Amino acid sequence: MAKESTYHIIEVVGTSKKSWEDAAMSAVKAASKSLKDLRIAEITQLDLKIEKGKATAFRARVNLSFKYHGQR
Repeated sequence: MAKESTYHIIEVVGTSKKSWEDAAMSAVKAASKSLKDLRIAEITQLDLKIEKGKATAFRARVNLSFKYHGQR
């Protein structure tokens, strides 16, 4: 019988001057420094910062799920 698990979900925003993919990876990398057992990353929104008609920054809004361990 499989053991049931519970997960937290948080939203983070990553940024990059290069691409949306790098922005998403930036969000995951930053979150992984303080959260353990990250499981799923869901990209919920992508947008651009525009200056003088040019894209200058990419942003990715990411929902991250991580395993809830509770208090012991």
